[in-house]
Amino acid sequence: MGKKRKIGGKRFRNRDGMNKDMISELPEALLLHILSYAPTKDVIATSVLSKRWRSVWKMVPKLSFETDVDHFSLEDVYRLLILHKAPFLESLHLDIEDKKGRFDIGILIAIAFSHHVHELVLDHYRDNQKTVRFPSLLCSYNNTLEVLKLTQHVLLHFPSRVCFDALRELHLYYVEFKDEASVCNFLSGCPRLQDLVVERHSNFDVETYTISVPSLQRLTIKEDYSSTDVGGGGYVINAPTLKYLNIEGLYFIDFCLIENAPELVEANIKDVSHIANENILASLTSAKRLSFHLALEIKYPTGIIFFQLISLELLIDKIIGWNLLSFMLDSSPKLQSLKLNTPYKDCPVGWEWNQPNCVPECMLLHLETLVWTRYKGQREDEKQVATYILKNARQLKKATFPQTYIEPNELEKRRDMQNELASVVRASVSCHLVF
Repeated sequence: MGKKRKIGGKRFRNRDGMNKDMISELPEALLLHILSYAPTKDVIATSVLSKRWRSVWKMVPKLSFETDVDHFSLEDVYRLLILHKAPFLESLHLDIEDKKGRFDIGILIAIAFSHHVHELVLDHYRDNQKTVRFPSLLCSYNNTLEVLKLTQHVLLHFPSRVCFDALRELHLYYVEFKDEASVCNFLSGCPRLQDLVVERHSNFDVETYTISVPSLQRLTIKEDYSSTDVGGGGYVINAPTLKYLNIEGLYFIDFCLIENAPELVEANIKDVSHIANENILASLTSAKRLSFHLALEIKYPTGIIFFQLISLELLIDKIIGWNLLSFMLDSSPKLQSLKLNTPYKDCPVGWEWNQPNCVPECMLLHLETLVWTRYKGQREDEKQVATYILKNARQLKKATFPQTYIEPNELEKRRDMQNELASVVRASVSCHLVF
């Protein structure tokens, strides 16, 4: 029995083993779970703690190597991956800064695939901006990789169709395809792909970027127009099960053909201009929620109806925006929520609001909420639209005009704006104005 000692009038017994290494006694499965959330360099450092810890790191299912920050050399990364003994890798993150051009992507990918990696993230940077080729021979069959994220200075050349049977999420950030056939051979070889994110320089590698994936449910396309002056080309999208679409920054392309997306639920189209085709709107008729910032004068297809649309958000920065608002109100009989955003600028000539000839069905029966960001009430077009909505939306329950900071000398103008809106005779007796 341990000796007793008196503390504050009470006696406590020293228990044997109070200084024992309790962490080392934990089951290995729990240790590996804990270590999987620690930086890999710290996990590997535990190998010097004791004999018990010497090989624990080799079984950790999540590894991340950042050569510039963690001070791992490429040789260190190769060696440590070869020493790793886990039956599979949940995730492998490789952030490689290849200053001397000695990086062999094929070796690392081969090792990763041999460990049956489920999530592979490769961010490759080279000072000379030259690309390294992703090993196409290793892509002829893989049934374990579920998530693949590639960033910068990676060349994708697939002369024949790949086979990624388990891949469900793919992110391509500023990588290059050798040709249009490589795009098709890659995407067509992913029969379970559900999420695709493409960020690229406009028309930098291929002219026509075809996305034909029957299983695709979420698609994001974003272009960095400031980094290139190359124009032309565009996208062809064939995704019969697509639910969510996000397109941003298509400034210099000629077309974006959404050929088949009958199950689309939500779409966000932002900063799109110079597109010559007119099927952007016609291809979105199944959506329930739409958000538009279009800087182009698109054509409005005759006779199309957005039967499912219940939420619409528009950024109004040109007369195009008011024309689009009129068209969408007329074409969306079940619209319930409308969000508008107007910039801080005076109303140019030609921005006048041309109200619909007849009050749209959605305003008579369904529109319940209006949120108008940056409404200042100083522009005539703004006042006309706000007055029209309040006077005609019979089911409107709340109209919100979020206010941003203004100078003290403009407080009176704000009060005048609020009073002017409050004085409008509203079609809905239950409509509540919120400033």
